[in-house]
Amino acid sequence: MKREDNGAVKPDYQELVDEISALLGVPATLEGRDFALIAFGVHDGLGDEAALDPVRTRTILARSSSAQVRAWFEGFGIARATGPVRIPPAPEAGVLRGRICLPARSRDVVQGYVWLLEPDPGPTEAQLSAAMRVAGRIGALLAEESSAEDAVTREFRRVLESGGAGRERETALTALQSALGPDAGDLYTVLCVTPWTEEEPPSARRVPGTAAACAAPLTGGPQMLALLVRVRTGAEVPASVLTAAARLAPGSAAGVGGPRRGAREAGELWDQALAAARAASAEPRLGPVAQWSAIGPYRLLTRLPAGAADDAALRELLAHPELARTVEVFLDHAGQAGRTAAALGVHRQTLYYRLSRVEQLTGLDLDDGEHRLLLHMGVKAARL
Repeated sequence: MKREDNGAVKPDYQELVDEISALLGVPATLEGRDFALIAFGVHDGLGDEAALDPVRTRTILARSSSAQVRAWFEGFGIARATGPVRIPPAPEAGVLRGRICLPARSRDVVQGYVWLLEPDPGPTEAQLSAAMRVAGRIGALLAEESSAEDAVTREFRRVLESGGAGRERETALTALQSALGPDAGDLYTVLCVTPWTEEEPPSARRVPGTAAACAAPLTGGPQMLALLVRVRTGAEVPASVLTAAARLAPGSAAGVGGPRRGAREAGELWDQALAAARAASAEPRLGPVAQWSAIGPYRLLTRLPAGAADDAALRELLAHPELARTVEVFLDHAGQAGRTAAALGVHRQTLYYRLSRVEQLTGLDLDDGEHRLLLHMGVKAARL
């Protein structure tokens, strides 16, 4: 249940979907107008054929429909419909059973779709009319949420564009806090995906608890995706958020900051998420989704200015990737030759030869702690 500003309680999507399922005696599924899953109902009488319908199963497991299924359904005019739309089975498209689509409208705009596996016998007109009234309540709720989400996304983007600390960021954070309203004091984290190659950011519902989703261009770099995510309890990022982030970032890297309490921490959380995403790009073992709390020395390295690795002692070494990787693994293993040789899959004598070449190229002494620190920081920073 959700609470109105005046204290009254209004139903949530799951309750409304369950109400339609009870009215019609079949399981209902609610998707946004972008076909992202919002809620689904379970019906005790659901048979094996319906339960194994591949389109419904994929929607529930992947939290969205495929582009092919979306195109198939849209071909029946559901985006313009004002009443129930019956869609016949299409086994070649994975649609094993006929469906009824109830458009959830508000202000003459379809805000989402309620899907029903058509039973035999089908629902009566009276049942469908009652279900459409509930779908109208869903449409109004979706429209209200979309309007609030647009305001939060706008202010969140301003926070990202404001850069580091300063008056501009403080102003943007104050506006974000106001847009979030009573939720401004909740626990939040920020998710960054880089690079983001899609034209549009995904629906906020693709990641549980997302309050805002927007593209965030990095000056001189690739476009990124940024999400502001509400964390319900605890100080750890929920596994559901990490799973959804991994699904959003195939072939990319993702980073997660925080969590922190309060919307005013969103700027710092973005800095953390971006740093974690950069670390995941540089160090695959940290990815595909890296948490700020788990990136170790990259918490410091990512704060260095661009070009920090351009040290005279390192330039020639960095032109030899095999040698640079060798000394990095050697230092990662605390200078233990046996473990390093095993990790690299080389003979110890090969390792010793490469390390001697590193010393020749850099003029640094691997027996000197400060020289080792410079090398370790330099080769890691170079990959950022």
